[in-house]
Amino acid sequence: MALSQRLEFRQTQALVMTPQLMQAIKLLQLSSLDLAAYVEGELERNPLLERAVEDDGAALRENTERANSERDAAGSDGDWIGEEFETSRSAMEERLGTELENAFPDAEEKPAPVGMQPAAFSAIGGSGPRAAEEGGYNLEAFVSNEATLADHLAEQMTFAISDPAHRMIGQYLIDMVDEAGYLTGDIGSIAEKLGTSCADVDAVLAILQTFDPPGVCARNLTECLAIQLKDRDRFDPAMQALVEHLDLLAKRDFAALRKLCGVNDEDLADMMAEIRNLNPKPGLAFGSTTVQPVVPDVFVRAAPDASWQIELNSDTLPKVLINQRYYAQVSQTTRSDKEKSYIAECLQSATWLVRALDQRAKTILKVSSEIVRQQDAFFAKGVQHLRPLNLKTVADAIGMHESTVSRVTANKYIATPRGIFELKYFFTSAIAAADGGEAHSAEAVRHRIRQLIDSEAAADVLSDDTIVEKLREAGVDIARRTVAKYREAMRIPSSVQRRRNKQAAGS
Repeated sequence: MALSQRLEFRQTQALVMTPQLMQAIKLLQLSSLDLAAYVEGELERNPLLERAVEDDGAALRENTERANSERDAAGSDGDWIGEEFETSRSAMEERLGTELENAFPDAEEKPAPVGMQPAAFSAIGGSGPRAAEEGGYNLEAFVSNEATLADHLAEQMTFAISDPAHRMIGQYLIDMVDEAGYLTGDIGSIAEKLGTSCADVDAVLAILQTFDPPGVCARNLTECLAIQLKDRDRFDPAMQALVEHLDLLAKRDFAALRKLCGVNDEDLADMMAEIRNLNPKPGLAFGSTTVQPVVPDVFVRAAPDASWQIELNSDTLPKVLINQRYYAQVSQTTRSDKEKSYIAECLQSATWLVRALDQRAKTILKVSSEIVRQQDAFFAKGVQHLRPLNLKTVADAIGMHESTVSRVTANKYIATPRGIFELKYFFTSAIAAADGGEAHSAEAVRHRIRQLIDSEAAADVLSDDTIVEKLREAGVDIARRTVAKYREAMRIPSSVQRRRNKQAAGS
């Protein structure tokens, strides 16, 4: 076969990731604090941008409408994030989702600290020569973040608790741990607010108290020392009596302590030495990192008609305007092509930012509204009524791509009558129904397993196979290995061990 050159015309469809589209994607997943830092940097960089004051609400809306109407003049707007992301169930949308995951392999990582300079965004492909001019490294970008106690506990909870409802309870408890490592809330009030039982909260707290550092999540000093002694396998009856009477130890009433503990002087001295080696404030090992309060991005309130009112937190939405008057003055005085190019670039960047912020707010509100609609039972009845929910369900309902929903739910918080939660906590796995009906939430199935085991008699301990049969009779299609996995996750022993425990208790 002879080789020859020839000209061919081909028509192909491709997705071009412009710098503006890449930055818009980054804006979508930023937290409110990081977004405020980024906008602050843009206000310093772009002379056409200015901060909106409280009385400029009408001007802000006018700027947004003008920015939306100037799409054609802004350039490269065929790749605008709103248009790309809101094309539902099309081949281009699927291609976009794949390209985004490839373009941002670290998309699920935590955002940079609030204090990071916005130059990091210019490195992604920002508009303008500033990225080339800044050239050198920012040494602050290479400084590792100091690990906080909350992050340390949350990381351990990821592996220790798989149940979505229990993980939500666990995160709520972690948020109530002070810098010394002590739980500051009351179990009863926490259970009432989350709409669950005190037994469930106690069960989750017992798991958290096994985390590192030993003694964390204790409710008082006695419990903190007891946890550490149990971790060292030194919590015998004598030591328990000593820990429960720390007031006598503080008074140095050794005679009363010897009588209560049933030990001699030498043993008491050894026990006191062990107490001195314990850490009364285990949380302080994680430094003095400033705790940033969680600022909700969305508010949910009960309406008089039993529905839910969803609104954005205006305090977390940066308000910027394009100074059209200043642009008109400057554009009339520019002479060189370089000056004209710079002013045009600033206008394009400012127009994009105003529209990007408006689109980001609308997307967050749309996703949050759908999540509230899907999880209505949780807000009305409590954590035990979480429905199975995944990214695809929400994405299909609002006509967006799953990657968009994933980025919207990252680092965003919603304030509800039951507390403040991260949006991603409302996504739970599903278990199919035996009769082909509506799927069951994994948490609801775990709750049924616990109820069956709690109600079993000592002479009739339920095996995993028996539990599977009872669940299938109730319409839950579940495998035996899944029952075993859920049982072990709830720290419930096997049927053989439970039978031995109940026989020992009966004798």
